[in-house]
Amino acid sequence: MSPVEIGSLAIVALLVLIYLGMPIGIGMLAVSFAGVAAIRGDTVSLRMLGAVANDSLREYLFAVVPLFVLMGLLVTISRVGKDTFDVFQQLLQRVSAGLGIATVFANAVFASITGISIASATVFSRVAVPEMERHGYTKKFATGVVAGSSVLGMLIPPSLLMIIYAVLAEESVGRMFLAGVGPGLLLAFTFSAVILLLARYKRDFVFEVSEDTSDYAHFSTPELLWKAVPIVSLMLVVLGGLYGGFLNPTEAGAAGALGALVIALLRRSLGLREFWNLLIEAGQITVSVLFLILAATFFSRMLALSGVPRTLAEIILSGSFGPYGFLLFYLLLIILLGCLIDSISIMLILLPIALPVAEAAGFDLIWFGVLTVVCVEIGLLTPPFGLSVYIIKSAINDPTLKVAEIFRGALPFVAAMLLSVALIVAFPPIATWLARL
Repeated sequence: MSPVEIGSLAIVALLVLIYLGMPIGIGMLAVSFAGVAAIRGDTVSLRMLGAVANDSLREYLFAVVPLFVLMGLLVTISRVGKDTFDVFQQLLQRVSAGLGIATVFANAVFASITGISIASATVFSRVAVPEMERHGYTKKFATGVVAGSSVLGMLIPPSLLMIIYAVLAEESVGRMFLAGVGPGLLLAFTFSAVILLLARYKRDFVFEVSEDTSDYAHFSTPELLWKAVPIVSLMLVVLGGLYGGFLNPTEAGAAGALGALVIALLRRSLGLREFWNLLIEAGQITVSVLFLILAATFFSRMLALSGVPRTLAEIILSGSFGPYGFLLFYLLLIILLGCLIDSISIMLILLPIALPVAEAAGFDLIWFGVLTVVCVEIGLLTPPFGLSVYIIKSAINDPTLKVAEIFRGALPFVAAMLLSVALIVAFPPIATWLARL
């Protein structure tokens, strides 16, 4: 067989192994090793595996992964999410469906210091959903808002998916973070517009009762400031240091983790046992992410050796399909895969194949990365996988709440995300202007 045929067979074999239930990282390593061995021999395959392990994981940049993961876990345990929601609730309580908009913006702010959508879904399903239900919102809408706005965690920097994309695309992590700001704000405002439209034209979708008679929690100005100071301080340290050029991404992660630790200690929400458990959890998440990056790097090198991406680029770009035909197919494929497998796995499978084609098509790889992350995040809200939906179901633990009801509540936000993708495609500066300054 020719190298291209071997590479194509390796892709098919990987998809079959994933379908059969093999962990994505092990499957990628197995097919990559077999593919290189078939093209160049066992000795070259063993040497390449060692080189990949050495080259892909010794980078200083990868220290950013455990630091941002630890910061996100510390912020979650220190009740910063609830305080952020309280602040926005008081600011927006007089607006129609104001609690829904408060949830969106609280999630956006919370996302700017966690970078993990699952953390946002867990925190706000316990904080925002009960409060919205108390004020007469439907369970469907309350859980849909939390599910929809939780995706901001992977788009607004710092973002774990942005880091992974930057590594695979060999782009600057700092520039990818900057590129996420515009689309993240676009999504937040689009979600808010959807909530206002639903509250006006589909009130039965949003409200269980015709009039809200429940009292809102009222906080004095000093109390609001006390609640806002921790998260604003962390944002200034992490994002201010990053965007101001004082800190690189790894240093910003270290400063953020230290700041989150100080907040947790001052609030007395972190004992020795909890801290030890957090360190173990951060270690487990970090190891799993780095192992997947190692496997994806090996897979990418095997594909480059086989010539599959180059051949695919020639076929797609020389035919009637064209660059934007490829882009449409690629984004639809991401959304389809999002119904079946997790976000990181989608990126690790598709990017080694798609990035050379995107580069040959002349696409800005930072813009291409933002589109990738937004479409990957749509998969968190779509059945049957819909990870954010299942996280919310498990966090609320309400037997009367059906998973299908959460999916229906999230549907308007899926539509808002598709509209945002169309706007980013039509107006690339939404994603690139800040990153290219």
